[in-house]
Amino acid sequence: MFKNYLKIAFRNLQKNRVFSVINIAGLALGIAAFVLILEYIAYERSVNTFHKNLPTLYRLLSQNRIGDIWVDMAPAAGPLAKQQFPEIKDFCRVAEHSAGGIVSFPGGNGANTPSFREDKLAYADASFFTLFTFPLVQGRAATALSQPNTVALSQSQARKYFGDKKPLGNVVTLNNQFGKTLYTVTAVYADMPQNSDLAFDAIFSLQTLANPANLNGNDWARLDGFNGSYVTTFLKLPEQPFDPKALEAKFNAYVRKTNPQNDNLYLLQPATNMHLAASLSDVYRTSGSLEFVYLLSGIAGLILLIAWFNYINLSTAGALKRAKEVGVRKVIGAGQGQLIGQFLGESLLLNVLGFGLALMLVMVLQQSFNEFVKRELSINVLNVNNFWLAGLGMLVLGALASGGYVAFALTSFRPIQTLKGIGLSTGGSKGGWLRKTLVVAQFSASVALVIATLVLYRQLQYMQNKDLGVQLTQRLVIKGPQVEQNGSFKPGTAALEHDLNQLPYVKSFCQTGIVPGNFYNFSADGITRQNPKPGDDKKNYSMGIIDDRFLKTYGIELVAGRNFTVNEAEEGWEKSGKLLVNEKGARQLGFPSAEKAVGQFINWGQPYEIVGVVKDYHHQGLQQAIDPVIFMPRRSVSDLTVQLTTDPVQGGQLQDKIAELERIYKASYPGNPFEFYFADENYNKQYQSEQQYGQVFTVASGLAIFIACLGLFGLATFTTEQRTKEIGVRKVLGASVASIVTLLSKDFLKLVLIAILIATPIAWWAMHRWLQNFEYKADLSWWLFVLSGLLAIAIAILTVSFQSIKAALTNPVKSLRSE
Repeated sequence: MFKNYLKIAFRNLQKNRVFSVINIAGLALGIAAFVLILEYIAYERSVNTFHKNLPTLYRLLSQNRIGDIWVDMAPAAGPLAKQQFPEIKDFCRVAEHSAGGIVSFPGGNGANTPSFREDKLAYADASFFTLFTFPLVQGRAATALSQPNTVALSQSQARKYFGDKKPLGNVVTLNNQFGKTLYTVTAVYADMPQNSDLAFDAIFSLQTLANPANLNGNDWARLDGFNGSYVTTFLKLPEQPFDPKALEAKFNAYVRKTNPQNDNLYLLQPATNMHLAASLSDVYRTSGSLEFVYLLSGIAGLILLIAWFNYINLSTAGALKRAKEVGVRKVIGAGQGQLIGQFLGESLLLNVLGFGLALMLVMVLQQSFNEFVKRELSINVLNVNNFWLAGLGMLVLGALASGGYVAFALTSFRPIQTLKGIGLSTGGSKGGWLRKTLVVAQFSASVALVIATLVLYRQLQYMQNKDLGVQLTQRLVIKGPQVEQNGSFKPGTAALEHDLNQLPYVKSFCQTGIVPGNFYNFSADGITRQNPKPGDDKKNYSMGIIDDRFLKTYGIELVAGRNFTVNEAEEGWEKSGKLLVNEKGARQLGFPSAEKAVGQFINWGQPYEIVGVVKDYHHQGLQQAIDPVIFMPRRSVSDLTVQLTTDPVQGGQLQDKIAELERIYKASYPGNPFEFYFADENYNKQYQSEQQYGQVFTVASGLAIFIACLGLFGLATFTTEQRTKEIGVRKVLGASVASIVTLLSKDFLKLVLIAILIATPIAWWAMHRWLQNFEYKADLSWWLFVLSGLLAIAIAILTVSFQSIKAALTNPVKSLRSE
């Protein structure tokens, strides 16, 4: 019997080739999109799960008085917590912010010594390799970082530095903000996997920075002398059942008792939530977006549903041809169970063929999808946490549900009705209403996705084209040096500035601690004007270190007062006692106007004079409000911004200019690698998530509309077959082609119009909420909704008109002869 059913199923597929191909293609597209998105979701959920201690690891966070949550923790927090609370089994501090620098090798000869600028470095406690599961290839986990001046290298980094030589026992030099220090290689670990938030090429012993003589149990600003730097602190707690909230309460009570001035609230975040939590002030830049994962999950389910709706529409549209077959089978004794089994088997066969084609599409599209999500994914990632079981379960349930409806629809009519052509051919039947409902649902989802896509791109264009108050084009930023020559950067800096002044294509340059698009140097409170009001000392300010050339180089305006002088920049803010503030900073300090702020003094440990007020500009992306900023003068050896002329005659092509700048830089700062980026490109990186959302919605809306149109095509085919004789009679009576096309198309356009009416308020609500994430946003214009609706109507007309025109052009004699 099964063999017979299978034979009949294949014959029907061959007999109705067009319907079969469209059916299988629609299912394949929906399933392929679902599988690719499921890969990404499975990957995001797999991050960090390879750590054996993950269920018992927590990250210590702090929340300040205005509600901001910070990952950075005072270095003493970990040791003090373990000392006071026996339930804390162990701790590990990781310092990434301060670790990056120049790695070289002792014994070289100046400019010819190999050196590498490394950013993926960290300092860590000796417990790092016992708390986290990063297997060691060489060395011992317990002792790898237990001594000062030791370092563990990744396998790739060990090959990079030493080739095929044995790395253990070799010495490297790290030159960063803590100075120039020698480290002995004591361990080599396997490269940290892609699905890890901790991703370091080398880990240096945190004990190198310690000074036991300075240990003070109540001094939260020190790690045994590790002043001014902060760390991420991980705690290992007991296994469940254990209440971390109880420990939080005890920890905060201890802080209040020992340090009453500290009004921060300390929180314990499970390490299992670290990757998909809010970004906080996270140093782990691979941290995922829970919102993006939810969004992709919703889109994956939506596209799969549209594909199944489409399948139901097409299958029931073609069911009329088999209605009499069902009637004959019932008359000769076939039971409903047998018929359901046959048609359900055919449905499952179609789903299996669609699934097979979907897997082929996944393999073809895998590389493009990986480039889009910036991950190295494959279908094997579904093995993590048995995601493939969940995905397969959804596919099987969906196939059974959609196939089951088709099977019941085909077998639910009485033999006399089906033999007379009544039931499935009746437009007012329940099946007809369901098909129309599914079309409305498909187009509602499609229109909503189109609206979302248009709003996303409009907001992105708004952010990229809005006047930022700062000029970023033609600004080349060169990373500052970290390797000194003869204990000083001054001779090299003087030579560099002299050479830059001689170049015809350099309009201006500056060396500053901040670059638009990056963070400020730090934030501070406790800054007030003379005669402050209550609470003024609790207000927070972003602090930026700039020189006297910063405003000119970036085209930032002053609204009152003057810029820093050369002498003030060389002396620094502590000695000169001069500061600049932006307009928002002046208002927050309590000055009625920018002009009134100039010449006034503010208190920050000592009196400082405000010599000028800078016009507000967008230092960071338009997702955020402009901060109140205080600018401090200093000609520091930091990132160098060079403003290039746009005239190609001056100095030749861009690559020639960069090559000459590299030669000058390396001559001025021997042993320092030349690394650069363009300020405008760096600034626009802040909009990567919006660009990614836009791309996701573009693809999703395109797929949804295409699959929905397949369903509409099936419904149009079904309707024209129903009304074949009616069309013939109308043509005999003189009806024109246009009137027949209108007659057949208007019912479909009604469905699309209903879909637009449903989708518009839903899309408006969703996009209005999304735009609230931006401090500066484009208007939610009415024409976006009209354009989306017109686009849906135009696509629907094109889809339906093919069948309508074909039916209208058919010879009426053939129409009237048809059975």
